[in-house]
Amino acid sequence: MDPQESFQQRIWHIVAAIPPGKVATYGDIARLAGSPRAARQVGGVLRRLPPGSQLPWHRVINRHGAISLQGDDLLRQRDALAAEGVEISDDGRIALDAYRWQP
Repeated sequence: MDPQESFQQRIWHIVAAIPPGKVATYGDIARLAGSPRAARQVGGVLRRLPPGSQLPWHRVINRHGAISLQGDDLLRQRDALAAEGVEISDDGRIALDAYRWQP
C-alpha cells in the first residue's frame, strides 16, 4: 500500500481489482484499504464517483450480502450483477460464500 495514496485512491484501486462475477462488502474494501472501521466512508467514496466512471462500484454490497441502494440505483446494481452471472435471491441477497472475492 502506497503511503502517499489517499484513502479515496486506495478504495478506487481495490474496487477496480474485484473481478467480474465476484462481490466484496464495504467492510472488506475498508479493511483492504487499511481502515477496517471505515465501511461507511467506502460507501461515500463510491457515491461520489464521477458520472460515467468505469469503476465496477456495483460489485460492492453490504455485510449481509445485500444491495444497500434503493430505487433506480438498486435496479442498476442488481442488473449489472446479474449480467455478470451473480445470482440474487428474490429478497435481494447474494450468497457471500459463493460470490465473495478473496484477494
